[in-house]
Amino acid sequence: MSRGRVIGAVAGGLGLAAAGTAFGVVHQARSIGRRRPSAEDEEHRDDEQAAYGPDGTPTFGRLRSRPVTVVADDGVPLHVEVDEVTARGGAGTTPSPTVVLVHGYCLQLDCWHFQRAAYRGRLRTVLYDQRSHGRSGRSSREHATIGQLGRDLQRVLDEVVPDGPVVLVGHSMGGMSVISLLVTHPELLEGRVVGVALVATTAGGIDPGRILLPLLPARLSGELTGTAVSTLRLGHRAVDSVRRLGKIVARVGTDVLAFGDPMPASYVDFVDRMLAATPFEVVSDFFPSFRDFDEFGAVGVLARVPTVVVCGTADRLTSIGHSRKLHQRIPGSRLVELEGAGHLVLLERHAEVTAAIDDLLERAGERLAS
Repeated sequence: MSRGRVIGAVAGGLGLAAAGTAFGVVHQARSIGRRRPSAEDEEHRDDEQAAYGPDGTPTFGRLRSRPVTVVADDGVPLHVEVDEVTARGGAGTTPSPTVVLVHGYCLQLDCWHFQRAAYRGRLRTVLYDQRSHGRSGRSSREHATIGQLGRDLQRVLDEVVPDGPVVLVGHSMGGMSVISLLVTHPELLEGRVVGVALVATTAGGIDPGRILLPLLPARLSGELTGTAVSTLRLGHRAVDSVRRLGKIVARVGTDVLAFGDPMPASYVDFVDRMLAATPFEVVSDFFPSFRDFDEFGAVGVLARVPTVVVCGTADRLTSIGHSRKLHQRIPGSRLVELEGAGHLVLLERHAEVTAAIDDLLERAGERLAS
């Protein structure tokens, strides 16, 4: 495929390449005043790995811990990081759950920057790069599925959280990974997994084509976007070159798919770096799995544990309707709607998202203590 043909196709296809991330190929910097760290933020910062720099700008990607490699059932190495807590409860105390944070499509574990900072030193926290993302190994195309991601999560739990209670938190594709695991292994909800947070996600019915081609009938838009991704996959190296070089093209979908509110340039640049690190071939490999994923009929099993569903009302990929449907299908769940927030709600409204997880942890702790 010639570069000219690729460039001609990008307007209809490259934005789709990042549509699964729900925030497009982000490179357009929109700025507002910098957020100053709060006293709570300062409590959890240290000289080497502070969550914020001296000017109050988040130090995205700076929070690290010694990596662990977990090998998936098909041999793909998964990059895992565990933030340990040195002082655990004394004898006779109820153990605190380990929090496992699962990121979304075309992202990396670093997207949980604010939540990781909030729990650092307080709770044992596990983060990992999903297969073909970040520092993890590359998956074969046949294993680039939501079902496989659920099995990967099971392997991570087996290797780094072999015992004790767990709270699973998934964003976007990460939420689908969590759902896939739990509907396949509901026995985990009998004392092992004690809480679930589903952030800007769904249990099925997602069609990124309806976002990028909203003026076309659903059937036609789905056919066109699927064809565009398959075609562009054949020239994925050229597409990656255009993504790196074409800054104008890279602005496609930013305002529509990124955040609900104007955000600091540092946030947009951070997201752009994660997107740029995801080869288009990986985007294409996972794309069919979103259409095939449908677990709304089984998701009610999550009613066995405290569950919170969080979404921004301006989310243009996994729209608020998906979260409301999850809430309806999971009896006893709590729904947190964040007015005006987009799909990157874990960054855009990080304080509210962390507060929702805190509430979940409190409810899970109460059940453990009872």
